[in-house]
Amino acid sequence: MIVGFAELPMYPAPEPIHTAAEAWIAHTLQLLGAQRRPWWGENLHRLFREPDLIFAQTCGYPLMTGLQDRVRLVGRPDFDLPYCAGGEHHSLLLVRERESRCDLAALRGCRGAANSADSNTGMNLLRHALAPWHRDGRFFTDFAWSGSHRQSLRWLREGRADLIAVDSVTFAYLQFHAAEETQGVRVLQLSAPSPTLPYITTGDESQARQIREALNRALEELPQVAGILHIRQVLPASPADYEILLRYEKAAVERGLATLHPGA
Repeated sequence: MIVGFAELPMYPAPEPIHTAAEAWIAHTLQLLGAQRRPWWGENLHRLFREPDLIFAQTCGYPLMTGLQDRVRLVGRPDFDLPYCAGGEHHSLLLVRERESRCDLAALRGCRGAANSADSNTGMNLLRHALAPWHRDGRFFTDFAWSGSHRQSLRWLREGRADLIAVDSVTFAYLQFHAAEETQGVRVLQLSAPSPTLPYITTGDESQARQIREALNRALEELPQVAGILHIRQVLPASPADYEILLRYEKAAVERGLATLHPGA
């Protein structure tokens, strides 16, 4: 019997999403004949490098900047959600509803926030969108890392930040199950499209295929779970799908915006 770690840590809340994800994990492992080893740590970078990782979900940007040679791709989700299609999604550039400035050019010099420096949707796609509008390598007058998309939203609602980027899946989940966290904000514009967050394993290609098949069979056998997660299926994926994220990075650097904010 396979014994190892299986976690879906990228969308940990609200509670209905977490509960559905846990049911999906359990049924997938049952189909694989695998046993789950508890993961109690908070260091996701360590989790993704565990030799006994059966499967997990990570962000596409760290996949391409630190994990590509350490893990194997299982697939990527095809979401039935706004701003998602065919295994792609967007980051939503958000402002408060009362914000009078209507485009990024007018917002230059505002206050910004992002969840983390290795986030594709919070950092990389935002940097790419802001690159045409920076001045001397700076777009924001003030910037801070929030630690999570939900905290970024909280700071935006409370007036501590004026512009943030949140991935469309997180935003939709909050709208469905914690609508108060999305009230008082609006979408200023969409980022460039991006492949959805990949599922990974440290197993070989055959194991990756078996895991993808089990994930999809579990979705078929648990339609309520699939409905809560709004996942149609897990599509095959390859590193080539995620190379676009490095091209977005390169485009921003070539325009002179190497980081979201000097010193950040």
